Amino acid sequence: MQRREIPSVDLLLRSLGSRYEDIARPRLTSITRAVLEAVRSLDLPVEEIEAEIHRRVEALRRPSLRRVINATGVVLHTNLGRAPLKEFHPVEGYSNLEYDLQTGKRGKRDVHLAPLLQQLLGVPAIAVNNNAAATYLVLRALATGGEVLVSRGELVEIGDGFRIPDIMQESGAVLREVGATNRTHIEDYRKAIGEGTKLIMRVHPSNFHQTGFVGKPSLADLARLAREHSLPCYEDLGSGCLLDLRAYGIEEPLVGDSLRAGVHLVSFSCDKLLGGPQAGIIAGDAELVARIRRHPMYRAFRLDKLAVEALSEALRALARGDYHALPGPRMISMPLAEIETRARNIAARIGRALVRQGRSVIGGGSTPDQSIPTWLVAIPGDARRLERYLRTASTPVVARIENDELLLDPRTIFPADDDTVAGLIESYARSM
Repeated sequence: MQRREIPSVDLLLRSLGSRYEDIARPRLTSITRAVLEAVRSLDLPVEEIEAEIHRRVEALRRPSLRRVINATGVVLHTNLGRAPLKEFHPVEGYSNLEYDLQTGKRGKRDVHLAPLLQQLLGVPAIAVNNNAAATYLVLRALATGGEVLVSRGELVEIGDGFRIPDIMQESGAVLREVGATNRTHIEDYRKAIGEGTKLIMRVHPSNFHQTGFVGKPSLADLARLAREHSLPCYEDLGSGCLLDLRAYGIEEPLVGDSLRAGVHLVSFSCDKLLGGPQAGIIAGDAELVARIRRHPMYRAFRLDKLAVEALSEALRALARGDYHALPGPRMISMPLAEIETRARNIAARIGRALVRQGRSVIGGGSTPDQSIPTWLVAIPGDARRLERYLRTASTPVVARIENDELLLDPRTIFPADDDTVAGLIESYARSM
């Protein structure tokens, strides 16, 4: 077909027949016109018209957000949605999100989460849409126009350009750096307190740690100093670990330990070690939490109904002590013998695969430089080609490559997906 023979919109639509009956006519017409415009501007060969229309229609039919199988061994994979979600079924239609069924009057969405958080933490708490929002809201509500004392060694960037000094500036608070990059003493905080001081802040460096000649005051000492001067002490904990994971080789500060040390407020993420959806929790002193809850910006950061439901499912599992109901904690605590058995079963189906010991990591900006033992399925050959094949399958499998081998870590593969992964690799081998 020559360019001068480009068909009209009407002719093309007639030739497409009933193939796209599920697409509204105006939308199909718009797609067709856009494709023809691409041909006229020389961005698309004439011969590709119908194929391009089909690609664009399929993009409408198929959601871009899809379920993937994580075979990387990174439990909280930032690019794969961090904590894998517990299965839940959203309430269809209407819900009592902000309606009190007992009184027949307007209610608050807090009631679906606050009692669970109180049970788990022992203090009042509210939820917002992530921990960055929680940090901003605490600073905005408690320290606007005043100074916030932070150790120089805690002025961190947690990813995607989120830096503590920047968020503090946006909140209207004034950063007052204390101590040195590697060492900060309690006296550094004491000397920095003045009439303009409104808050003492501790930031947990979730994604790195310092070694060598380093030091900082204990959280209890910092909280005690804050109380001596009638100041709030706030800790941004980042990962938000509610479970003691030391038995599994993971050292991460517990939210409960911070509260017991005497801090007035803590904030932390819900889609990391807690194992829930993206959200942030602010917990601690009842008066301060209520004050933050009343701040006008709270409404801008509150959770939507889907996040409320997903988070309540995770919190209920934790409150029941059913930690294995949450995929993230279940993967972290998975016995090595179980992982080895699954790895050998997958390798046996593949045939030419090897099984060897390796390491899994937690990821998601948590537990820097910490890893836990695992068993890996190693597949020799054209690793990049196989990786691409798995990544673009109808059910995508995301794996990792090391030393020209494709590696699969069963720790982060749901057991029900073992056969899917092995079957895809068998299909790949047959196609070669």
